[in-house]
Amino acid sequence: MAVLQSKQDALQARIAGLAFDPQGWLGAARTEALARLTTMGLPGKRDEYWRYTDPTGLTAVEAAPVSLFDPGDEPAPFNGLDRLKIVFVDGVFDASQSDALTLEGVQIERLADAAAADIHWASGLYGVLEARGQNPVQRPLAALNSAFADEGVLIRVTQTPLMPISLIYQHKSESSDVILHNCIKIESGAEVTILENGAAAARFNHVMEIEVADGARFHHIRAQGRAHTRQAATHLFARIGRNAAFKSFTLTANGRLTRNDAVLELLGADSVAHIAGAALGDGDFHHDDTVFITHAAERCESRQVFKKVLKNGAVGVFQGKILVKQGAQKTDGYQISQALMLDGDSQFLAKPELEIYADDVKCSHGSTSGAIDETALFYLRSRGVPLREAQSLLVLAFLAEAITEIENEVISEDIRQRLQSWLARHER
Repeated sequence: MAVLQSKQDALQARIAGLAFDPQGWLGAARTEALARLTTMGLPGKRDEYWRYTDPTGLTAVEAAPVSLFDPGDEPAPFNGLDRLKIVFVDGVFDASQSDALTLEGVQIERLADAAAADIHWASGLYGVLEARGQNPVQRPLAALNSAFADEGVLIRVTQTPLMPISLIYQHKSESSDVILHNCIKIESGAEVTILENGAAAARFNHVMEIEVADGARFHHIRAQGRAHTRQAATHLFARIGRNAAFKSFTLTANGRLTRNDAVLELLGADSVAHIAGAALGDGDFHHDDTVFITHAAERCESRQVFKKVLKNGAVGVFQGKILVKQGAQKTDGYQISQALMLDGDSQFLAKPELEIYADDVKCSHGSTSGAIDETALFYLRSRGVPLREAQSLLVLAFLAEAITEIENEVISEDIRQRLQSWLARHER
């Protein structure tokens, strides 16, 4: 009882300074989210899915001030791509840096603008997938987001656009505390690529809800900002229809505390869900990927591929589950989480899970951690490759399986270049 009361006390302190608006079509969703949040309270270190990650920095009343990051001459991710740019500065939409929110085959609105309407297509999505994702694992930070977010974008894709949509999160204030909520609906037969990049804020709470209709395809590539002192909790919630595809890749380089949650539901037969990540941490770095994929239909495929490179006391966490419901025959589920430890001071904590209620399935999971292969290193050195270059080649080879989940070759090459830059800056 004392634990529950302490969680409630922490919740009341956390939300005391947040503005709650129950008006318009968002009012019901926000009210329901606040009710869920009040029932749960904020997460604590004793919660099962927070046992490896201390949520204190994400639940504190105020965000801890951080130093602003200067990228120097390094270009921002995706700079070479023709894309529609939507820019937020410390969580506030910046029209001067953004493109016009018009793209053939796509309807784009700011959440802040759409909230005033009485009815909206996003009423069937906003907070709906987040609520579904609260069972069987509670995700209070996502409910907090649904209750209080007043910025974000609502994107409805009716036809395949000619270019990706790029969400850029700039960080300018040392104490910014940002809550953003994005909803994306891809109609039957359409395809879209969503790009995300930037440090966003000193503390960032982000939710993205995605509905992939029958025969639709969704591609998501995210490069989380290199600001080392930032803290972030992100959530992806998706429901995936028949013969549809969901593919997501996240690159994380630095960041004091990052928790990336993903809850994916394969609801239609012959659908696909791939989620992958590459994380690189040096020193005071804690990175947590927590994934829950539900197979609820026949002949569906899922892949979870997560690779982490850790050094100087960095900590990596992976918690991944595949749930195969009764009747989801011919399921193909694959899960791999691996860490490359560049010294003896870092940690990798993994909790892979399978829960299967169908008898005709193919599911596998594996988790490993270890140092650079000395035999492979010796082979490269014996052929004249300098030590630092040989080590970098082996690290990139280790990360390759995750990067190959990106279908766009231009984007995947950009990611490889960024990984090489990180390795050059953090040579052993």
